[in-house]
Amino acid sequence: MTLKQGKNNKTYQVLSINIELLLERRLEALGLTEGAKITILNNNKKGALTARFRGTRFALGKRITDHIEVKEVTE
Repeated sequence: MTLKQGKNNKTYQVLSINIELLLERRLEALGLTEGAKITILNNNKKGALTARFRGTRFALGKRITDHIEVKEVTE
């Protein structure tokens, strides 16, 4: 599933990021890498998705979240 399909207040593990190299490198610099855990704070399906990873909140646009493959983490 993609990150954009995720639900609020759920934690996911990043499986892959399939986006242009420059943007992928920028996300890696922020700490969003394969294997990272990301918690969706607000996903209203219309605009930006708000998420927390590595202790920081980020807003990610649909163009980005459509290209991040994740799986749900059961804690």
